[in-house]
Amino acid sequence: MLTLKILFWTFLFIIFYSYLGYGILLFFLIRMKRLIRKKPLPGSEEKYEPEVTLFVAAYNEKDFLEKKIENSRSLDYPQEKVHQIWVTDGSDDGTPDRLREYEGIEVYHKPERAGKIAAMNRGMEFVKTPIVIFSDGNTMLGKESIRRIVDLFKDPKVGCVSGEKRVAITGSTAATEGIYWKYESTLKRWDAELNTVVGAAGELFAVRTELHKAVEPDTLLDDFIISLRIAEQGYTIQYDPEAYALENPSANVREELKRKIRISAGGIQSIVRLKELLNPFRYGLLSFQYISHRVLRWTLAPLGLLIILVCNFFLAMHTGFFHFSSIYPWFFWGQLLFYVTALTGWLLEDRNIKIKLLYIPFYFFMMNLAVYLGLFRYLKRQQSVNWERAKRG
Repeated sequence: MLTLKILFWTFLFIIFYSYLGYGILLFFLIRMKRLIRKKPLPGSEEKYEPEVTLFVAAYNEKDFLEKKIENSRSLDYPQEKVHQIWVTDGSDDGTPDRLREYEGIEVYHKPERAGKIAAMNRGMEFVKTPIVIFSDGNTMLGKESIRRIVDLFKDPKVGCVSGEKRVAITGSTAATEGIYWKYESTLKRWDAELNTVVGAAGELFAVRTELHKAVEPDTLLDDFIISLRIAEQGYTIQYDPEAYALENPSANVREELKRKIRISAGGIQSIVRLKELLNPFRYGLLSFQYISHRVLRWTLAPLGLLIILVCNFFLAMHTGFFHFSSIYPWFFWGQLLFYVTALTGWLLEDRNIKIKLLYIPFYFFMMNLAVYLGLFRYLKRQQSVNWERAKRG
């Protein structure tokens, strides 16, 4: 029983720390930093407006082109300093031909589809500006996004800037996804204030062009690998939630699960490829943030959910399932209630029955289930770089 108790409490702590404890710790760390940090010297108010490249790797985005280009040209930044590059490899819906009708847009196209990262690696050869901003073809940017991103590059220590992914709230599932992203946004703000964000959002992020390095063509999470390899070079990844990309939520539960599975497969791949970041003696605070915010969520936390359920079953059986003078029966029945609630929320959502109270446990369960399914897909090498886009609401 002692071994079961050790396993139970150890993994319970890991799960708590991964999802809530790290946020609580960050809250206190940044307040301590504010107390001891000296006030910065007044800086120059001179405008910093370098030329930038708005880079879009697009696959069959014809339906979004007009709105996306209109959005890009309405952003609060001198248009003569914004270059647009679109790489449309593999698109067969007329996307490249339609793009060529717009003035001032560079279009690079190959009929073969080799995946987003291959398109990004190829397209970077044509970038001539000091800053390149990556964005998706189906996301709309906030009006001040470019200016706010560029302002953060005034600091020479900043090598990458991440914007915020915002989900258009169109239903209860979307609302839950929105809650999750708001929490993630808070953690990113605190990560950035402490030291650095741990990975950029693919919907909108920017890098110093000179720091960009081509990544392996089978990379699944291009944004994550690109940004953290810049952090490995000693630069920070900063974050501004007011530089945002807005997209519609997944059309339904199945589409959202599909999206999370491929992200989880990419997360496992990223941990393997960024294994040197697991060494805190070399990377210090960056390693601490990386392990706390990312690695645990893709490894020990999902594993811990299964372990504490099994351990709790035997511990509760040993004391008596209805012997409530012990804490283990309370935990066991609480876990069962959580999973029943999560599965009920899933079944009702699948039938388009909306009960908001059930979506938080359902969404948490789905996130962790996706890690297991993503791990299996990664181990079987079944996740192609040519992702099938999730249908949006």
